[in-house]
Amino acid sequence: MIVKTLPPSSRPIQEDSRNGTNRRGELDVIDIVPEENGTQSLVVPQISPAQKLRTTAQPETLYDPVSIAAHYQNRKVQVVRRIFAVLGPTLSFAFGLWSDSKRGIVVKNDRRRATQLRVLLTQLGPAYIKIGQALSTRPDLVPPVYLEELTKLQDQLPPFPNEIAYQFIKEELGAPPEEVYAELSAQPIAAASLGQVYKGKLKTGEEVAVKIQRPDLREGITIDLYILRNLAAWVQKKVKRVRSDLVGILDELGDRIFEEMDYIHEGENAERFFNLYGHIKDIYVPKIYWEYTNRRVLTMEWINGIKLTQTEEISAQGINARYLIEVGVQCSLRQLLEHGFFHADPHPGNLLATPDGKLAYLDFGMMSEIQPPQRYGLIEAIVHVVNRDFEGLAKDYVKLDFLSPETDLTPIIPAFARVFADAEGASVADLNIKSITDELSALMYEYPFRVPPYYALIIRSLVTLEGIAIFIDPNFKVLSEAYPYVSKRLLTDPAPQLRASLQDLLFKDGRFRWNRLENLLRNARNSQDYDFNLVLNQGIEFLSSERGAFIRDKLVDESVNGLDALGKNVLHNFTSLLRERVGLTTVNETPSATVEQQQTLEHIKRILGILRETKGFDPVQLAPKIAQLLVNSDVQRLGQQIANRFTQKAVARLIRQLLAS
Repeated sequence: MIVKTLPPSSRPIQEDSRNGTNRRGELDVIDIVPEENGTQSLVVPQISPAQKLRTTAQPETLYDPVSIAAHYQNRKVQVVRRIFAVLGPTLSFAFGLWSDSKRGIVVKNDRRRATQLRVLLTQLGPAYIKIGQALSTRPDLVPPVYLEELTKLQDQLPPFPNEIAYQFIKEELGAPPEEVYAELSAQPIAAASLGQVYKGKLKTGEEVAVKIQRPDLREGITIDLYILRNLAAWVQKKVKRVRSDLVGILDELGDRIFEEMDYIHEGENAERFFNLYGHIKDIYVPKIYWEYTNRRVLTMEWINGIKLTQTEEISAQGINARYLIEVGVQCSLRQLLEHGFFHADPHPGNLLATPDGKLAYLDFGMMSEIQPPQRYGLIEAIVHVVNRDFEGLAKDYVKLDFLSPETDLTPIIPAFARVFADAEGASVADLNIKSITDELSALMYEYPFRVPPYYALIIRSLVTLEGIAIFIDPNFKVLSEAYPYVSKRLLTDPAPQLRASLQDLLFKDGRFRWNRLENLLRNARNSQDYDFNLVLNQGIEFLSSERGAFIRDKLVDESVNGLDALGKNVLHNFTSLLRERVGLTTVNETPSATVEQQQTLEHIKRILGILRETKGFDPVQLAPKIAQLLVNSDVQRLGQQIANRFTQKAVARLIRQLLAS
């Protein structure tokens, strides 16, 4: 019979893992349904694939460092053998590089050594292959010859025999390949660190990619994780300068790798990714065929596409590779800063340009999540970096758990200023993430920083994406591309954390910084989904609420000052006209606005110009909105405050002038 795995229900039943029942106390029901061809299908109603898998109690699908340690505690010979298996060829390769350099050979241009490195990482196993994959996206770190070889680790690894792959299909799907698929390629079309992919066709005619897991994968990865975890614990204990939770970081990586070895979990990730980001313009997420998916076999929609790093082939099809990387950056920003569910392995083999000019994501095995406090903290940190507010940045690092709350930030603030000294006279957004990360890494050795576990995968994801971006365009700046989105979030997100950040950004020493607002609006209008009407409505709602009291009061003062300056200029021009053209010299010439007031007026003019050029600004549609706003009690209260303050100021000036005369 063919075992069919149903997709996740829109209303999944939470089961109790202790007794195998769901939250309603009912046992899970399994039906045997006869098919037209005489076979039988196993159908599990109202239960997700991952829940189905957990119901069958397979603990090896979850990463458990305690169980792994207990397993290898009495297998010391096996562990020592693995250590020497890694150290031997690694030291031999390192000695070869040293010997070549002594003989005057330019190692970075030696293709022979580059090939040896690729073969070495392949032989060491999946954990080391993933290290090579990460390096393959860094043209700023790896010489071109090595880069070309390491790129082969993405999908050109040695395949395992078809016989094993076919056996896995039979074990996981309940039937041999010829009964499940109408067609299946004779050989795998790609082989990666954890599995290999065949091109196939379903009996219903759809072209599919069939991913099958490598044999003995779990054993090879667990022993490496066990060794590395013990090494991390030793370093953390013995090396006092290391304050980061190395064991926690490794456990986070272990969790992700074990999830990646569960193809049902990967299928769920793909569907969740589609629900969250599939609506973004020019993003494509392939469909999962649950009827033909289980723990070691995944069947998904076949995507015709070209790797983003194959720029010549992409250009030949009339597709702009740089535009697609911009799309990828915008999608990544939403992953990291909006929903928190992000693709932790966006190497070139997982990002394809489709013939119709879309960016297709593949391989949803290594995904991770970032919680709301960290998401808001990252947004605030980006704002503080771009605006060179290093005191705010130091406080962000406390919020993000890099520094303990009792840490003295006094020496750290100028240290941040030194890190970003290269940006003096230019925007910090012109720096790239890699350079900032390197500088901050050096800083972390000098001061009591610690690296929280969640941070490692975020940096891996961002640095990998940036590596692809600068391969396509060496001048690409991810921070520069990110700031419009961050600006939009600051102006539209009602979250209290971001409202407080907006307040800190716009006010300093009680004074409103018009240049910051101008900069925010100019950047935000470049964001793809920025909506002028949304900003207008949310701005009015916020200003009229209790939360916006501080900004409201300050804006009233600034508005009065602006009107006062405008009135001064009008009166100055009028009295000048009377004196010079009409000849009424008895009329005293009224002074114009001060330099500071004049600068404020210029900012306001530029802001109005930015708003007119913003997507969604339409005078015809704006007129009824203004009419609605004018009858809004909160807006009327704001108007009354401005009118009262302006009247008071005008009367006070008149009294002063009368007394002076």
